[in-house]
Order: sequence, then C-alpha cells, then structure tokens
Amino acid sequence: MRNVLVTGASRGIGAQCARLFAQNEDNVYINYYRSQKNAEGLLDELLGSGFSAHIIKADVSDPIQVKEMFAQIETECVGIDVLVNNAGIAQTKLFTDISDKDWDKMIAVNLSSAFYCCRAALPYMIRRKSGRIINISSVWGQIGGSCEVHYSAAKAGIIGLTKALAQEEGLSGITVNCVAPGVIRTDMTSHLSEDDFNALKEEIATAVIGTPDDIAKAVLFLASPSSSFITGQVLPVNGGQC
Repeated sequence: MRNVLVTGASRGIGAQCARLFAQNEDNVYINYYRSQKNAEGLLDELLGSGFSAHIIKADVSDPIQVKEMFAQIETECVGIDVLVNNAGIAQTKLFTDISDKDWDKMIAVNLSSAFYCCRAALPYMIRRKSGRIINISSVWGQIGGSCEVHYSAAKAGIIGLTKALAQEEGLSGITVNCVAPGVIRTDMTSHLSEDDFNALKEEIATAVIGTPDDIAKAVLFLASPSSSFITGQVLPVNGGQC
C-alpha cells in the first residue's frame, strides 16, 4: 500500500484523484485549506467504502504549514510515496489590472506550493530510491490565456519545475511528470455559462468539455508502474485543444 498525498483535494480534480487512488488500495491523504466540509464529506465517502483515507488541513502556499503537514504525516506513515501537486486558484483579469497582491497570491498558490511540497516529500523518496511526483499544470501554461497572464505564468512555471526536477531526481528512482488539463467542468469554471462552454468547444477537436475523472485517470497512470520509463513529461489532457 502506497502513501499518497493530494493537495487541494477537497473537490474537483483533486477529489477525484483521491477517489481513484483510494480505489487503487492506496492510503490517501486529502489536503484541504478552506473547504473543510467538502473534505470531511469525501473522507466519509471513502471510509464508508472501506478505503484508507485521512484529511489534513494546510495552506500549501505557506512553507511553515507544509513542513508541519509533512511532519504530521510522517508520524503516521513514515513518508509519502506519491505526491500530487494539485492545489490551485484561478482569476480572470486584464494584465493591466493585475495587482501585486494578485500576482503574489497566484504564484504562491499555484507554483510555490508545488516547490514546498516537493522539497518536503523528496528526502523520504530519495532514501527509498523510489517515488512519483505528478504536478497539475494547465493548457494555458502551454499556450497562454488572454486575461489570465498571472495564471498562465504560474502554470508554465509548473512545467519548468517538472522538467528540471525530473532531470535531477532520475538517478534516485523518482519520476516527476505533469498533467496539463484543458477545459474541465469544476468549481474553477463554474462562472462560465453554457454559451461560454459552447464557444470553448469550438477550439477543441473532440468538441467535448472534460471532467475531473479525465484528469484523475491520467494522474493515476503517471503514478503507476506502467509509467516507470516516463519522466519530465507534460501530458496534455485537453480533447485536442490548441
């Protein structure tokens, strides 16, 4: 049984990742910060189905809270075998309207959090000469999104972090990969109307809006033995969006 930490796992993509790992008979840690009710609901769902799961509160954009979170986990299960850096926020704003506070928060939550969690998880993985790190980027981190410059920059940073860390940790038996979702129906896109979704479908080869399950299945694959020769890669899960 592997120990798996999914950040930002109280809903959406993170919650579905937690479900699939639990169904895979992994021991899952569901990280949340504000959405305690959702996290508790997911925990009850998984425990009620006989799976191994825990919830753990931490603001992963805060290095101190990340350190405390891993210290708590390590008292229960020694260390994390699979890390899924999913926590993130989004914001739509003209570039000229992005404030220093907007920029700092976007980078902290979407990029720095992955750095802090990787830093905390790696000592255990390096000792074991084994581990899987999967970072969640975005199609906008690959092609850029108008009115989402700070979001796109942070998600592009995730891709750079992934590729560089994979080079550094390859000899330690650790793979580091990235999933770049396209348009997915989650709380993050709940502000979009059906007209908005229909317009976005025109940019997607399959003309289909993705689901959290589409992303979670890709994450589970990258954490599986079947992906042992894959590292430093970005897996676009976007229905052919370009």
